[in-house]
Amino acid sequence: MSPPPPVPRDPSVPDGGRSAAPRTGGRRRAEDRPPGASGGHRLPGGEPARHRARHAPAPRRPAPVEDRPGPAPARGAAADPADGAETGPIPHPGHPGGWGDCPGQADLGTTPGPAAPPAPGRGHAQGHAQGHGHGHGHGAASPAGRRVRRLLVALLVPCVLATLAGVALLWPGATPVPEIPPTQQVHGTVTAVQVADCSPGGGDRRCTGVTVALSDGPRAGRDLVQLVPNEPSTPRFAVGDPVTLSWSGANPDDAGSYQLVDFQRGAPLGWLAAAFALAVVVLGRLRGFAALVSLALSFVILLWFVLPAILSGGSPLAVAVTGACLIMFVVLYLTHGFTARTSCAVLGTLASLALIGVLGYLFTVTSRLTGLDDTTATLIGTLGPGVPIDPRGLVLAGLVIGALGALDDVTVTQASAVWELGAANPELGVRELFAAGMRIGRDHVASAVNTLVLAYAGAALPLMLLFTVAAGGVTQVLTSQDVATEIVRTLVGSIGLVAAVPVTTGLAALVVGRR
Repeated sequence: MSPPPPVPRDPSVPDGGRSAAPRTGGRRRAEDRPPGASGGHRLPGGEPARHRARHAPAPRRPAPVEDRPGPAPARGAAADPADGAETGPIPHPGHPGGWGDCPGQADLGTTPGPAAPPAPGRGHAQGHAQGHGHGHGHGAASPAGRRVRRLLVALLVPCVLATLAGVALLWPGATPVPEIPPTQQVHGTVTAVQVADCSPGGGDRRCTGVTVALSDGPRAGRDLVQLVPNEPSTPRFAVGDPVTLSWSGANPDDAGSYQLVDFQRGAPLGWLAAAFALAVVVLGRLRGFAALVSLALSFVILLWFVLPAILSGGSPLAVAVTGACLIMFVVLYLTHGFTARTSCAVLGTLASLALIGVLGYLFTVTSRLTGLDDTTATLIGTLGPGVPIDPRGLVLAGLVIGALGALDDVTVTQASAVWELGAANPELGVRELFAAGMRIGRDHVASAVNTLVLAYAGAALPLMLLFTVAAGGVTQVLTSQDVATEIVRTLVGSIGLVAAVPVTTGLAALVVGRR
């Protein structure tokens, strides 16, 4: 369709020499605007805003020959170049430099009016071209391509199959019976506390008589008196304290068959767990609920597979690696969904776990760490010689499982950072995405390593204080069995965290850059 003929000027009309003929377009003509304005964007000196260099129209792919539109007036072009307005097409909406879809642009220098009808036979082509012009650089990153998805599946399927095979091979058998029979736990409430002699008639007054009203066990509903020595290592009891006693199974009427061992903490821990769950769900909503379900499944795997498999005689390192991989697959995919982003985090976690396992085994052997601390020695004595336990393997198992939580945090964060960078700027290539992701990762890994070191130091703080007082120097403290074990755990886990950053960032950059 040919453009309409220009409206003739009429010097008698006070609106700049044009007649008040009805307008057919939705934009003001250049001569209708105040000096220095263009399309509603005012600049000092009268420079039109839409013709700045940063608003230059982006090159557009030509339409197919059979769909190319015929000559038509450029939308937004000035009616008369002599009036000072430049001619040319307005940048296409949605392209870099375009301002056609700026918020509120309909209120800035535009007047409503009916749109010009498309040329016959051209509407579909023009609408199709404009439809492809929107959305560049907006919204989330596009999904991974078919080739990338196939590569991720090819890498993950063997890992999943190996994990399932490990679970089948290491599945625990019959629960071993300890050589020392376990004691039965009974509960009660403290009803009276008074100073007493440690032995009848001794007159030393160095013990405390604690009267407990039992709520279960063979003496339920009756009182029981326990003598507790007044020592710095003995807890202090008060009236109303809920306590736990161990019963050896001997004569239930003999006070010597019971021992006051601890306080009951079920109620406060339950309230704390409820507050934690509420905070996670309120903040994370559906994602937070999925994280809670994943946490519960992690405990199920630990209690039903990892611990029984080690007690059944399985290699602690093999059981820990298998259990950690199983927890990782369940937790990450259930919490973050079955996406390419999650798969990158899973692969980065797997690579780091493998490195942690190798380095942990190497340095526990070269450092001659036995793992025979007080807790492990008590466990071995309780189980007896019939249940073989590898103390050094327990050290490695704790190292792998302890590092898994920090690894999940690092890998998921790095994969998400690269995805968001790709969504914010789709023009970034693999190298640019990797470089930007590593800048984020350096800050992240620095804080994560500090967190891991402080967590291990906090757990071993009483031990470190003991060795600081008892030993002769710092070197002797750091190289002692218990402290050196924590040092190996900390440093090996930190190396795994550092390695997880470039591995996960590189995988995510490859996927996002080739989507």
